Amino acid sequence: MKNSFKTILALGFLAISLNACKKEDLNLRPTNDVTAENVYATPAGYKNSLVKLYATYALTSPSGSDNSDVGGLNAGFADFLRLFWTSQELVTDEAICAWGDVGIPELDYGTPSPDNQFLRGLYSRSILQITFCNEFLRESTPEKLASRNITGADATAINRYRAEARFLRAYQYWVLMDAFGNPPFITEDDAIGKVNPKQIQRAALFTYVESELKAIEGDLADARTNEYGRADKGADWALLARLYLNAQVYTGTAKYTEAITYSSKVINAGYSLKGNYMDLFKADNEVNNTENILTINYDGINGTNYGGTTFIINAAINGDMNPTAYGVPNGGWGGNRTRQNLPALFPDANGSQDKRGVFFGTKRNVDAVGEFTDGLRVTKFKNVTSAGAMGRSLNGTFSSLDFALFRLAEQYLIYGEAVARGGSGGSAAQALTYVNLLRQRAYGNASGNVSVAALTTDFYLDERARELYWEGHRRTDLVRYGKFTGATYLWPFKGGVQAGASLPAYRNLYPLPLADLIANPNLVQNTGY
Repeated sequence: MKNSFKTILALGFLAISLNACKKEDLNLRPTNDVTAENVYATPAGYKNSLVKLYATYALTSPSGSDNSDVGGLNAGFADFLRLFWTSQELVTDEAICAWGDVGIPELDYGTPSPDNQFLRGLYSRSILQITFCNEFLRESTPEKLASRNITGADATAINRYRAEARFLRAYQYWVLMDAFGNPPFITEDDAIGKVNPKQIQRAALFTYVESELKAIEGDLADARTNEYGRADKGADWALLARLYLNAQVYTGTAKYTEAITYSSKVINAGYSLKGNYMDLFKADNEVNNTENILTINYDGINGTNYGGTTFIINAAINGDMNPTAYGVPNGGWGGNRTRQNLPALFPDANGSQDKRGVFFGTKRNVDAVGEFTDGLRVTKFKNVTSAGAMGRSLNGTFSSLDFALFRLAEQYLIYGEAVARGGSGGSAAQALTYVNLLRQRAYGNASGNVSVAALTTDFYLDERARELYWEGHRRTDLVRYGKFTGATYLWPFKGGVQAGASLPAYRNLYPLPLADLIANPNLVQNTGY
């Protein structure tokens, strides 16, 4: 599936023009002569349109890496993963960026303004993907299929595509709920036109995402049976488990028992840990990998953009690090590195015992934000295969490393943390088994094993950092633990102060973009901004 899916992506987006979608509006419709009647005339048209929904995760436009579907944002910044990663990592103890682009320093400090271009980009990108999903769902109803004489096995297949579209939409609403709390909201059932979307409150959006994920479960492919890179029941359960782990933040009501239930569904679905941790982050990570549950697929030749894993790899290295060893011989942008808090979680700076901790450099402390050599570089991601061969790369810059949105290790840690927080239906003994499976892989033997007594909630925060660092989890984790704001946990340049300073509690949510507040009078800004 990896190659066939990427080949289709490389041919470009088939159906709906993106030009009309440069405004932040959930009610957009195509404005060119590519109409729904010809796009959706055949079963093949529906499959190609499904591919388009996934393609918006991996590309910035249908016309190449120099163009962006998101208006007002440099194409190099406009990839979903780059925007999501930036929002989840730069504001935390795991990463800091040396670049001075407008909006980056305030993310480094955790003090973004309502006109921060990267947060506006994430917001717009998520809304864009929701818009595409809504359009697909409007065109794939039983009535639409009947009117186009699509029946039998073809109609059954399209019903599965609908479930996947609803999953992708639910995922993006989760992104908006987690980051912005109270975004605009519209589904395929709303009238199309220049009507401003209503605002939904965070708790209500939680209920919606939860209900959608439960409703589509029966229509999705069984776990591990769909084409590579497409959502199935495993992805559905994994997102539900993540949703429930954070339910108290989102709604004020804890749902740790439900987190145990759904993480257990994933764990019992036949997934298994990749033998070598570092092989999860190499260019052939789709091979013999039953740990990844759902990935964003990248092709460094046919589906290039300056975000995704191309960004993650290049921004973490520079010319003095031998970019060829990272599969990008003409790359190395010298931007992102870690603050000293992350390497401090490993036995030593080079992670020689816990092999998950892989860093480059000699200076742990960050004394100057703009100095790339201040702070250790993270060398976890490489466009190199597990055999040491170069990954596919146009001009020696772009990456073919796929990025896991969900993998089994996270589900082990969700299960354990939910047990530690008092959820029912699990056990500390089982949680210990899962934790030690991760640590045995990390250490190469049982020397890193821990006891049940070690499995405190604080242990899980640290273990999540050791296992999942730079994978887009840290801001959400720190918020859940009450450590993202306030002064109980500080890191360098938190709050814009070198030693770290308290952040007000309202910054647990990002501001809604100023441009959308002006355009849509239904929206009310989050408290504090």
